[in-house]
Amino acid sequence: MARSTRLFLIRHGETVDNVAQLYAGSRDSALTNHGFQQATRLGLHFRALGLTFTHLFSSHLQRAARTAGKIREAQSTPTSDDGAATALPDVVHLPLLMEQDFGSMEGKKWHERPPLSENKDTAGFVDVESKDAMARRADAFLDGNLLPLLGEASEDADPVIAIVSHGIFLSTIWKCLLLRLPRKSVALSSEVQATAPLSLEHLGGWSNTGYLELHMAKAEAEAPDRTADALAVPASEPSSSPAETPATDEGLAASVASTTPAAISSPSSTSRIAHGWTTTIMTINGKEHLKALKRTRGGVGSSRHDDSQKSIETFFKRRKVE
Repeated sequence: MARSTRLFLIRHGETVDNVAQLYAGSRDSALTNHGFQQATRLGLHFRALGLTFTHLFSSHLQRAARTAGKIREAQSTPTSDDGAATALPDVVHLPLLMEQDFGSMEGKKWHERPPLSENKDTAGFVDVESKDAMARRADAFLDGNLLPLLGEASEDADPVIAIVSHGIFLSTIWKCLLLRLPRKSVALSSEVQATAPLSLEHLGGWSNTGYLELHMAKAEAEAPDRTADALAVPASEPSSSPAETPATDEGLAASVASTTPAAISSPSSTSRIAHGWTTTIMTINGKEHLKALKRTRGGVGSSRHDDSQKSIETFFKRRKVE
C-alpha cells in the first residue's frame, strides 16, 4: 500500500478560444503558441523539481492532452533499483475529465449570451451542464481512477500523479475530493499559510498551466494528532458553483453560475473515502514556471500552435549543424 502520494491538479495551456473570449467546454479548442510554451515550461519545471510521475491522467480534449504530453515529454527516463531504464507511463485520456459542457453557448462570445428565458424557448437549445452532472463525473474519476491508487500495493516508489483538466472542472474535482478526505485531515503548508483562503472549498481559480499541489500521507496507527495544526474541512452544505472561481483570464463566472443549477452533494455511501490519510496543500495555482515568459508579439503568440512551424532557436540550431 502506498504510504504517501503527491497529487497535482493542472490546468491546460492557453487556447485560441481563451484569447478570442469564446465559451469552450466540450469544444475542442487548440493551444496557442503561447499556450504551447506554457506547457513546455511546466514540463521542464517539474523535471527541474526532480518529479517523476507514475501516473498521468488527462482530459481527452486536445488542449489538456497536449499539455499532458509536454509534461510527459520532459520527464527524465525513470530507472529501477538496478539502474535499468523503465518505461514512462502513458497519458490516460479520459472524457470524464473534460470541461463543463456549455451547451448552446459553445463557441459564442462570453458577452453574447442571451437572457435565460430566451434560451429555453429556442428550438434546439441545449442547456449548460449542471454542477450535479459534473460532480458525478468527478466522483466516477475519483472512484475508478484516483482513490484506488492510494490503496495500491507496490514495492516501487509512492505514486506521483498528474491530472490535467480544465479550470471549472478542476474546481469540481477538488470539491468532490475534499468530501472524501477525513474531517480535519487537511492542512496548509507553512509556505501558503500567509495567503490561506477563507475556505478550503474555495481555493480560487487556475491560471493557464497553474496547478494545485497536494501531499497525501497515510497516518500511522500511533501517529500524533494533527487536529490542532489542520484546517477543518467545511461541513457538507450547498456549495456555490465551481464556475464562480474559474481562472482569472476566462471571465466566465457570472454568466455560467447563473445557468448552472444544483449543488455538489456529499458522496454516496458506496463512494470510496480516504480513511487514515492526511493531506497538505503545498501549492495553490502554482505558476513559478511562467516567470519571465513573454508573449511573442505581432499576434504570433496568440495564434494557433502548429507543430510544423519551427522556432527561431530550432532554425539556428539546424543551420549550425548544416
